[in-house]
Amino acid sequence: MVGYKQTDIGRIPDDWEIDKIFNLSTITTGSKNTQDRIDDGNFPFFVRSQTVEKINSYSFDGEAVLTAGDGVGTGKIFHYISGKFDFHQRVYKVSHFSNKLNGFYFYLYFRNHFYNRIMQMTAKSSVDSVRMEMIADMLIPLPPLPEQEAIAEVLSDTDALITTLEKRIAKKRNIKQGAIQTLLTPQDDWEVKKLGGFLEYEQPTKYLVADTEYNNNYDTPVLTAGKTFILGRTNEKTGIYNNLPVIIFDDFTTASKFVEFPFKAKSSAMKILKPKNKNVNMKFVFEVMQRIDFPLGDHKRHWISEFQHLVIRVPDEDEQTRIATILSDMDSEIDALGKKLAKTKQLKTGLMQQLLTGKIRLV
Repeated sequence: MVGYKQTDIGRIPDDWEIDKIFNLSTITTGSKNTQDRIDDGNFPFFVRSQTVEKINSYSFDGEAVLTAGDGVGTGKIFHYISGKFDFHQRVYKVSHFSNKLNGFYFYLYFRNHFYNRIMQMTAKSSVDSVRMEMIADMLIPLPPLPEQEAIAEVLSDTDALITTLEKRIAKKRNIKQGAIQTLLTPQDDWEVKKLGGFLEYEQPTKYLVADTEYNNNYDTPVLTAGKTFILGRTNEKTGIYNNLPVIIFDDFTTASKFVEFPFKAKSSAMKILKPKNKNVNMKFVFEVMQRIDFPLGDHKRHWISEFQHLVIRVPDEDEQTRIATILSDMDSEIDALGKKLAKTKQLKTGLMQQLLTGKIRLV
């Protein structure tokens, strides 16, 4: 049975080696500038960004890992490629891997450990630039090559699943946007009414959370004004809003959220918008509100003075319900895929940690 040993990069299996990157590869920088990009170019062009541009030249043809030498996101931008490409003069290319190192295994380890390394080497709270030796002198664990290849294959398959899920979510969202365009286009028999004719507001004063120690294992979400809305969860049992569904409306940014679950509130800047009568479908009204370009003035509360007076066109209650049901079903599909994506990413993070430290052995 293989044991473990303590090394400069932590505890690894006895049969793993460690070595510096410059002993296992060649490290160079490019010769191009960002202005050299061509929108319809034939080859990938790696610049100091996660976005890959295009260019009509290539300076390298083969397997390589690239990272930005400076700019926004330094230490967090990584690319793996096998093929023809060109790259910026402040982008580092690691290539010509030795027969002891699998290129994609290196990419996985480098991407997950390089930022922490350079943060330890700077006295600042952020990274301005990367020096050659930061890469060259970095130590990397070396499992036997068949194990590196197995790790690369497993994590590559997980990446492929994540990409597939992201594409499915994007496609579902596009389909929903098309459905919204069709379903919410007013018909001749739709009535013109003010938002204030459908909705009344309530300040969240009675539902404000007292304890700001949030824990995701607690039962009740805490909502706040702003684009994120959900701050965390609380264990408080009183003052919970449960007259649902409602629309949470940020009076300052005009961001809104359709809420079907009991909650507590953190901020008095948000308003709880409730139906004025039973003849309104809140999901329908919420979707209509997402299409309104709310005019923002100076820093003030907008609902009372302006927004409740904006007009919308609405069908009868049955048609509201039909449209809301279609869009809710689409949301449910997107949410289910989103949860699967989050779970897969979480699984990948845990699996990667186990595989790259030898806690799980594949060979």
